[in-house]
Amino acid sequence: MMLGSLLEEALQAMGANRLRSALTMLGMIIGVGAVVLMMAIGQGAQSMVSDAIASMGSNLFIILSGSSTSGGVRMGGGTVPTLTAADAQAIGELPEIAAVAPSYPNNAQVIYGSNNWTTAIMGTTPAYFEVRDWYPVSGAAFTDSDVRSATRVIVLGQTVVRNLFGDEDPVGKTVRVKNSPFLVVGVLGPKGQSLDGRDQDDTSMVPLTTAQRQLFGNPFPGMVRFIMAKARSGELMPTAEKNMIDLLRTRHRIRPGQEDDFTIRNLTALAQTAAGTTRAMSMMLGAIASVSLLVGGIGIMNIMLVSVTERTREIGIRLAIGARRRDILLQFLLEALIISLAGSLIGAAIGFAGAWLAAGLGGMTVVVTLWSILLAFTVAAAVGIFFGFYPARKAAELRPIEALRYQ
Repeated sequence: MMLGSLLEEALQAMGANRLRSALTMLGMIIGVGAVVLMMAIGQGAQSMVSDAIASMGSNLFIILSGSSTSGGVRMGGGTVPTLTAADAQAIGELPEIAAVAPSYPNNAQVIYGSNNWTTAIMGTTPAYFEVRDWYPVSGAAFTDSDVRSATRVIVLGQTVVRNLFGDEDPVGKTVRVKNSPFLVVGVLGPKGQSLDGRDQDDTSMVPLTTAQRQLFGNPFPGMVRFIMAKARSGELMPTAEKNMIDLLRTRHRIRPGQEDDFTIRNLTALAQTAAGTTRAMSMMLGAIASVSLLVGGIGIMNIMLVSVTERTREIGIRLAIGARRRDILLQFLLEALIISLAGSLIGAAIGFAGAWLAAGLGGMTVVVTLWSILLAFTVAAAVGIFFGFYPARKAAELRPIEALRYQ
């Protein structure tokens, strides 16, 4: 009952100075709105990176062939054909490796009827679908028998299907690649963009031997451009990487002290680094936005100090007729808390609206979570209590005689 009367008095005191209360509340509105919006943007970025990492597959390595030197200029990795399908087969026999897929990619035009689309054609083996956790959603993948026979079959990505077939089901249809007919046996599930912004669905898969012998040619028998390997678990990745290095150095007859003629990249580690960077950016955005909450709290303290000064005689009268000091303290704390929470509620609504606009008009990925709103409310309440406590204590410690004399 006493708390109810104190709350009523606090609301009356705030209502007597509506404009000042609204301006005081503005700091919390801006602060909470900024926190909700910045966290929504940061978590949206994290969500995008997480989706991109998930689309890559898990526990991945990519082994690139070696580099060359011409006229003192070192070329990039992959410029010397040092990897073969036999290397991939040997890597697949390591106990730490779950699946391995040699790859021979190139670009080519795919034609269906009057439509054509230039895309990446990946010559590979059926293990590639397991390595990438990327399976057909209609039809089926090609088989090891297709690889042995260099069969002209193809599995299309979603972007290729959309541009060539529209709404038509491509499975069972025949497309032409470099004037050769290919039977469409499957359509891959959607993958979306990679971490570098590349459309992963703009690709098609054919048997490795078909790409080497019939589409792109291969001056070095068995040569592949790169090999993708999947470790059995994240914990085995360091051991798997070391064993792959030792195995390839032995197979390529590289003597101690000589440089490797291949490069192994831990794609999972690179993805985790990108995710860590995004998390740090999200925390930084939240920290920057939190500064406005601090500014709002200082504004509350300033206004509450002014309010204590203006109501000194009122405080003296209440103390003189028997009010306890903790009642005075509680009343002023309630006023600060009401301003904080009311500002938080409005600020959260504004932050949510801003996130919705950023997603709808700006095309940004934003994620508004209940956790971020609750965090903003909790911090705002703590700021209100913290910055309201000093003025409230100052009011409660006034001596009744001095307060009554105040002009």
